[in-house]
Amino acid sequence: MMKNEATEKRFFDVVGIGNAIVDVLVKTDDSFLAKHSLIKGSMSLVDQKKAEELYNESGPGMETSGGSAANTLSGISQLGGSAGFIGRVKEDQLGAIFTHDIKSVGTYFRTPPALDGPSTARCLIFVTPDGERTMCTYLGASVQLEPEDLELSIVKEANVLYLEGYLWDNSSAKRAFLAAAEAARSSKRKVALSLSDSFCVDRHRESFLDLIEKNVDILFANENEIISLFQCQDFETAIKEVKDCCEVIALTRGKTGSVIIHEGEALTIPAFSFGELVDTTGAGDLYASGFLYGYTTNKSLLECGKMGSICAGKVVTQLGPRPQSSLRSLIINHI
Repeated sequence: MMKNEATEKRFFDVVGIGNAIVDVLVKTDDSFLAKHSLIKGSMSLVDQKKAEELYNESGPGMETSGGSAANTLSGISQLGGSAGFIGRVKEDQLGAIFTHDIKSVGTYFRTPPALDGPSTARCLIFVTPDGERTMCTYLGASVQLEPEDLELSIVKEANVLYLEGYLWDNSSAKRAFLAAAEAARSSKRKVALSLSDSFCVDRHRESFLDLIEKNVDILFANENEIISLFQCQDFETAIKEVKDCCEVIALTRGKTGSVIIHEGEALTIPAFSFGELVDTTGAGDLYASGFLYGYTTNKSLLECGKMGSICAGKVVTQLGPRPQSSLRSLIINHI
Protein backbone atom coordinates (compact mmCIF):
# COMPACT_ATOMS: atom_id res chain seq x y z
CA MET A 1 0.00 0.00 0.00
CA MET A 2 1.25 3.48 -0.83
CA LYS A 3 2.49 5.44 2.16
CA ASN A 4 2.21 9.11 3.00
CA GLU A 5 5.53 10.80 3.73
CA ALA A 6 4.27 14.13 5.11
CA THR A 7 6.74 16.13 7.14
CA GLU A 8 6.59 16.63 10.88
CA LYS A 9 3.83 18.76 12.41
CA ARG A 10 4.15 22.53 11.88
CA PHE A 11 2.10 25.51 13.00
CA PHE A 12 -0.01 25.30 9.83
CA ASP A 13 -1.02 22.12 8.06
CA VAL A 14 -1.66 23.95 4.78
CA VAL A 15 -1.18 27.53 3.61
CA GLY A 16 -2.70 28.42 0.26
CA ILE A 17 -2.38 31.29 -2.19
CA GLY A 18 -5.20 32.07 -4.56
CA ASN A 19 -7.70 34.54 -5.90
CA ALA A 20 -9.88 36.00 -3.13
CA ILE A 21 -13.29 35.94 -4.79
CA VAL A 22 -16.90 36.36 -3.74
CA ASP A 23 -19.06 33.78 -5.53
CA VAL A 24 -22.51 34.70 -6.80
CA LEU A 25 -24.36 31.44 -7.45
CA VAL A 26 -27.35 31.58 -9.78
CA LYS A 27 -29.61 28.74 -10.93
CA THR A 28 -30.26 29.05 -14.66
CA ASP A 29 -30.78 26.99 -17.82
CA ASP A 30 -28.91 26.19 -21.02
CA SER A 31 -30.73 28.91 -22.97
CA PHE A 32 -29.17 31.60 -20.75
CA LEU A 33 -25.70 30.17 -21.46
CA ALA A 34 -26.41 30.11 -25.20
CA LYS A 35 -27.74 33.68 -25.18
CA HIS A 36 -24.51 34.94 -23.66
CA SER A 37 -22.21 32.62 -25.67
CA LEU A 38 -20.95 30.87 -22.53
CA ILE A 39 -19.26 27.48 -22.88
CA LYS A 40 -20.93 25.09 -20.47
CA GLY A 41 -18.59 23.85 -17.73
CA SER A 42 -15.89 26.45 -18.46
CA MET A 43 -14.39 29.35 -16.52
CA SER A 44 -14.12 32.59 -18.52
CA LEU A 45 -12.37 35.77 -17.43
CA VAL A 46 -14.52 38.88 -17.91
CA ASP A 47 -14.11 42.59 -17.28
CA GLN A 48 -16.16 44.55 -14.77
CA LYS A 49 -18.63 45.74 -17.43
CA LYS A 50 -19.38 42.18 -18.58
CA ALA A 51 -19.65 40.95 -14.99
CA GLU A 52 -22.22 43.64 -14.21
CA GLU A 53 -24.16 42.85 -17.40
CA LEU A 54 -24.39 39.15 -16.55
CA TYR A 55 -25.28 39.93 -12.95
CA ASN A 56 -28.09 42.27 -13.98
CA GLU A 57 -29.57 39.81 -16.49
CA SER A 58 -29.46 36.75 -14.23
CA GLY A 59 -31.99 35.75 -11.61
CA PRO A 60 -31.62 35.94 -7.83
CA GLY A 61 -28.43 34.41 -6.49
CA MET A 62 -26.56 33.47 -3.34
CA GLU A 63 -23.40 35.39 -2.39
CA THR A 64 -20.62 33.63 -0.50
CA SER A 65 -16.86 33.91 -0.25
CA GLY A 66 -15.13 31.62 -2.71
CA GLY A 67 -12.11 31.14 -4.91
CA SER A 68 -10.60 27.71 -5.49
CA ALA A 69 -7.78 27.74 -2.93
CA ALA A 70 -9.91 29.59 -0.36
CA ASN A 71 -12.58 26.88 -0.67
CA THR A 72 -9.98 24.17 -0.10
CA LEU A 73 -8.52 25.89 2.96
CA SER A 74 -11.95 26.50 4.47
CA GLY A 75 -12.66 22.79 4.05
CA ILE A 76 -9.41 21.88 5.81
CA SER A 77 -10.34 24.20 8.69
CA GLN A 78 -13.77 22.61 8.98
CA LEU A 79 -12.16 19.17 9.13
CA GLY A 80 -10.07 20.29 12.09
CA GLY A 81 -6.84 21.18 10.32
CA SER A 82 -4.91 24.43 10.66
CA ALA A 83 -5.03 26.49 7.47
CA GLY A 84 -3.92 29.92 6.29
CA PHE A 85 -4.86 31.85 3.17
CA ILE A 86 -3.02 34.57 1.27
CA GLY A 87 -5.04 36.62 -1.23
CA ARG A 88 -6.05 40.20 -1.96
CA VAL A 89 -9.45 41.87 -1.56
CA LYS A 90 -10.34 45.55 -1.68
CA GLU A 91 -11.61 47.46 1.36
CA ASP A 92 -15.24 47.33 0.17
CA GLN A 93 -18.48 45.46 0.89
CA LEU A 94 -17.54 42.30 -1.00
CA GLY A 95 -14.08 42.37 0.59
CA ALA A 96 -15.72 42.45 4.03
CA ILE A 97 -17.95 39.49 3.07
CA PHE A 98 -14.96 37.45 1.95
CA THR A 99 -12.90 38.28 5.05
CA HIS A 100 -15.72 37.48 7.46
CA ASP A 101 -16.60 34.18 5.78
CA ILE A 102 -13.10 32.72 5.57
CA LYS A 103 -12.21 33.74 9.13
CA SER A 104 -15.51 32.39 10.50
CA VAL A 105 -14.46 28.79 9.79
CA GLY A 106 -11.10 29.27 11.49
CA THR A 107 -8.85 29.96 8.49
CA TYR A 108 -6.01 32.42 9.13
CA PHE A 109 -6.27 35.43 6.78
CA ARG A 110 -4.36 38.68 7.24
CA THR A 111 -3.49 39.94 3.75
CA PRO A 112 -4.02 43.74 3.89
CA PRO A 113 -6.93 44.91 1.70
CA ALA A 114 -6.25 47.24 -1.23
CA LEU A 115 -7.34 50.82 -0.50
CA ASP A 116 -7.71 51.85 -4.13
CA GLY A 117 -7.92 50.33 -7.59
CA PRO A 118 -10.31 47.59 -8.78
CA SER A 119 -13.08 46.29 -6.53
CA THR A 120 -13.04 42.87 -4.85
CA ALA A 121 -13.16 39.99 -7.33
CA ARG A 122 -16.39 38.16 -7.94
CA CYS A 123 -17.33 35.01 -9.82
CA LEU A 124 -20.75 34.53 -11.37
CA ILE A 125 -21.50 30.81 -11.23
CA PHE A 126 -24.41 29.68 -13.39
CA VAL A 127 -25.73 26.30 -12.27
CA THR A 128 -27.86 24.39 -14.78
CA PRO A 129 -30.42 21.69 -13.84
CA ASP A 130 -27.83 18.92 -14.42
CA GLY A 131 -25.67 20.38 -11.63
CA GLU A 132 -22.95 21.60 -13.98
CA ARG A 133 -21.46 25.03 -13.30
CA THR A 134 -20.30 27.64 -15.78
CA MET A 135 -18.20 30.44 -14.33
CA CYS A 136 -17.51 34.03 -15.38
CA THR A 137 -14.84 35.61 -13.23
CA TYR A 138 -13.93 39.26 -12.75
CA LEU A 139 -10.53 39.12 -11.01
CA GLY A 140 -10.59 42.71 -9.72
CA ALA A 141 -8.39 43.34 -6.69
CA SER A 142 -7.21 39.73 -6.46
CA VAL A 143 -4.63 40.29 -9.21
CA GLN A 144 -2.97 43.10 -7.23
CA LEU A 145 -1.19 40.50 -5.10
CA GLU A 146 2.55 41.10 -5.41
CA PRO A 147 5.54 39.13 -4.07
CA GLU A 148 6.16 41.80 -1.41
CA ASP A 149 2.61 41.25 -0.09
CA LEU A 150 3.33 37.61 0.79
CA GLU A 151 3.49 36.61 4.42
CA LEU A 152 6.34 34.19 3.81
CA SER A 153 6.72 33.37 7.49
CA ILE A 154 3.49 31.36 7.41
CA VAL A 155 4.50 29.68 4.14
CA LYS A 156 7.66 28.46 5.85
CA GLU A 157 5.66 27.23 8.86
CA ALA A 158 3.23 25.08 6.86
CA ASN A 159 3.61 21.41 5.98
CA VAL A 160 2.16 22.10 2.53
CA LEU A 161 1.93 25.19 0.33
CA TYR A 162 -1.18 24.92 -1.88
CA LEU A 163 -1.43 26.94 -5.09
CA GLU A 164 -4.30 27.36 -7.52
CA GLY A 165 -3.62 27.32 -11.25
CA TYR A 166 -5.91 30.29 -11.88
CA LEU A 167 -3.14 32.54 -10.50
CA TRP A 168 -1.14 31.83 -13.62
CA ASP A 169 -3.44 34.16 -15.59
CA ASN A 170 -1.84 37.30 -14.14
CA SER A 171 1.84 38.24 -14.25
CA SER A 172 2.09 39.90 -10.81
CA ALA A 173 0.22 37.09 -9.10
CA LYS A 174 2.41 34.60 -10.97
CA ARG A 175 5.52 36.24 -9.50
CA ALA A 176 4.01 35.94 -6.02
CA PHE A 177 3.18 32.32 -6.75
CA LEU A 178 6.78 31.51 -7.72
CA ALA A 179 8.24 33.44 -4.77
CA ALA A 180 6.08 31.44 -2.38
CA ALA A 181 7.01 28.14 -4.03
CA GLU A 182 10.70 29.02 -3.73
CA ALA A 183 10.29 29.90 -0.04
CA ALA A 184 8.44 26.65 0.64
CA ARG A 185 11.00 24.49 -1.12
CA SER A 186 13.94 26.26 0.54
CA SER A 187 12.31 25.40 3.88
CA LYS A 188 11.84 21.78 2.75
CA ARG A 189 8.06 22.04 2.61
CA LYS A 190 5.80 20.28 0.12
CA VAL A 191 4.25 22.27 -2.73
CA ALA A 192 0.82 21.29 -4.09
CA LEU A 193 -0.79 22.64 -7.26
CA SER A 194 -4.35 22.48 -8.53
CA LEU A 195 -4.62 22.87 -12.31
CA SER A 196 -8.01 24.56 -11.72
CA ASP A 197 -9.58 24.43 -15.20
CA SER A 198 -8.91 22.79 -18.57
CA PHE A 199 -9.16 26.14 -20.37
CA CYS A 200 -6.56 27.54 -17.94
CA VAL A 201 -4.35 24.57 -18.84
CA ASP A 202 -4.83 25.32 -22.55
CA ARG A 203 -3.61 28.87 -21.99
CA HIS A 204 -0.48 27.89 -20.06
CA ARG A 205 0.37 24.29 -20.98
CA GLU A 206 4.13 24.58 -21.45
CA SER A 207 4.75 26.78 -18.43
CA PHE A 208 2.57 24.49 -16.27
CA LEU A 209 4.63 21.48 -17.33
CA ASP A 210 7.82 23.34 -16.45
CA LEU A 211 6.40 24.46 -13.10
CA ILE A 212 5.31 20.93 -12.18
CA GLU A 213 8.68 19.44 -13.07
CA LYS A 214 10.66 21.99 -11.05
CA ASN A 215 8.44 22.97 -8.12
CA VAL A 216 5.48 20.67 -7.48
CA ASP A 217 5.29 17.65 -5.16
CA ILE A 218 1.51 17.05 -5.20
CA LEU A 219 -0.62 17.65 -8.29
CA PHE A 220 -4.43 17.87 -8.33
CA ALA A 221 -6.32 17.74 -11.62
CA ASN A 222 -9.59 16.46 -13.01
CA GLU A 223 -9.89 14.18 -16.02
CA ASN A 224 -10.29 16.96 -18.59
CA GLU A 225 -7.41 18.99 -17.16
CA ILE A 226 -4.89 16.14 -17.21
CA ILE A 227 -5.90 15.12 -20.74
CA SER A 228 -5.45 18.74 -21.83
CA LEU A 229 -2.09 19.08 -20.07
CA PHE A 230 -0.57 16.17 -21.98
CA GLN A 231 -2.76 16.58 -25.08
CA CYS A 232 -3.88 12.98 -24.90
CA GLN A 233 -6.86 11.28 -26.49
CA ASP A 234 -8.06 9.56 -23.32
CA PHE A 235 -7.59 9.33 -19.56
CA GLU A 236 -5.65 6.05 -19.61
CA THR A 237 -2.99 7.56 -21.88
CA ALA A 238 -2.80 10.65 -19.65
CA ILE A 239 -2.11 8.44 -16.61
CA LYS A 240 0.91 6.96 -18.37
CA GLU A 241 2.19 10.44 -19.20
CA VAL A 242 1.70 11.94 -15.75
CA LYS A 243 2.96 9.10 -13.53
CA ASP A 244 6.55 10.36 -13.26
CA CYS A 245 5.94 14.13 -13.25
CA CYS A 246 5.91 14.58 -9.45
CA GLU A 247 5.70 12.70 -6.15
CA VAL A 248 1.91 12.35 -5.80
CA ILE A 249 -0.80 12.88 -8.41
CA ALA A 250 -4.52 12.94 -7.48
CA LEU A 251 -6.87 12.82 -10.46
CA THR A 252 -10.62 13.25 -10.03
CA ARG A 253 -13.25 11.81 -12.38
CA GLY A 254 -16.60 12.95 -10.99
CA LYS A 255 -18.99 10.06 -10.30
CA THR A 256 -16.32 7.59 -11.49
CA GLY A 257 -14.18 8.45 -8.46
CA SER A 258 -10.49 9.32 -8.47
CA VAL A 259 -7.06 7.86 -9.15
CA ILE A 260 -3.98 8.48 -7.00
CA ILE A 261 -0.55 7.80 -8.47
CA HIS A 262 2.68 7.46 -6.47
CA GLU A 263 5.96 5.87 -7.58
CA GLY A 264 4.29 4.34 -10.63
CA GLU A 265 1.54 2.69 -8.59
CA ALA A 266 -2.08 3.74 -9.16
CA LEU A 267 -4.92 3.48 -6.63
CA THR A 268 -8.53 3.78 -7.73
CA ILE A 269 -10.79 5.46 -5.17
CA PRO A 270 -14.59 5.10 -5.55
CA ALA A 271 -16.85 8.12 -5.45
CA PHE A 272 -19.07 8.64 -2.40
CA SER A 273 -22.70 9.63 -2.85
CA PHE A 274 -24.69 11.44 -0.18
CA GLY A 275 -27.76 12.41 -2.17
CA GLU A 276 -28.94 14.02 -5.37
CA LEU A 277 -26.47 16.04 -7.42
CA VAL A 278 -27.32 19.75 -7.03
CA ASP A 279 -24.20 21.73 -7.92
CA THR A 280 -20.66 20.63 -8.84
CA THR A 281 -19.16 23.96 -7.71
CA GLY A 282 -16.30 23.26 -5.33
CA ALA A 283 -16.17 19.49 -5.86
CA GLY A 284 -12.49 19.52 -6.85
CA ASP A 285 -11.68 22.11 -4.19
CA LEU A 286 -13.21 19.99 -1.43
CA TYR A 287 -11.56 16.84 -2.75
CA ALA A 288 -8.27 18.65 -2.19
CA SER A 289 -9.46 19.62 1.33
CA GLY A 290 -10.03 16.03 2.34
CA PHE A 291 -6.89 14.75 0.65
CA LEU A 292 -4.59 17.38 2.17
CA TYR A 293 -6.15 17.03 5.61
CA GLY A 294 -5.39 13.33 5.45
CA TYR A 295 -1.92 13.94 4.04
CA THR A 296 -0.92 16.38 6.78
CA THR A 297 -2.24 14.07 9.50
CA ASN A 298 -0.09 11.22 8.15
CA LYS A 299 -2.84 9.03 6.73
CA SER A 300 -2.09 6.53 3.97
CA LEU A 301 -2.67 7.78 0.43
CA LEU A 302 -5.62 5.41 0.19
CA GLU A 303 -7.20 7.11 3.22
CA CYS A 304 -6.32 10.54 1.80
CA GLY A 305 -8.18 9.69 -1.40
CA LYS A 306 -11.20 8.43 0.48
CA MET A 307 -11.32 11.61 2.57
CA GLY A 308 -11.20 13.67 -0.60
CA SER A 309 -14.00 11.67 -2.20
CA ILE A 310 -16.18 11.99 0.90
CA CYS A 311 -15.80 15.78 1.00
CA ALA A 312 -16.45 16.12 -2.73
CA GLY A 313 -19.42 13.76 -2.57
CA LYS A 314 -21.03 15.87 0.13
CA VAL A 315 -20.50 19.35 -1.33
CA VAL A 316 -22.21 18.48 -4.65
CA THR A 317 -25.49 17.82 -2.81
CA GLN A 318 -25.90 21.52 -1.99
CA LEU A 319 -25.68 24.90 -3.69
CA GLY A 320 -22.29 26.51 -3.25
CA PRO A 321 -18.74 25.42 -2.39
CA ARG A 322 -18.76 25.80 1.40
CA PRO A 323 -20.16 22.68 3.17
CA GLN A 324 -23.28 23.34 5.21
CA SER A 325 -22.91 20.26 7.43
CA SER A 326 -20.05 18.67 9.37
CA LEU A 327 -17.35 17.23 7.12
CA ARG A 328 -15.51 15.96 10.18
CA SER A 329 -18.47 13.80 11.20
CA LEU A 330 -18.69 12.36 7.68
CA ILE A 331 -15.01 11.44 7.72
CA ILE A 332 -15.30 9.78 11.12
CA ASN A 333 -18.34 7.77 10.02
CA HIS A 334 -17.01 6.62 6.62
CA ILE A 335 -13.27 5.96 7.04
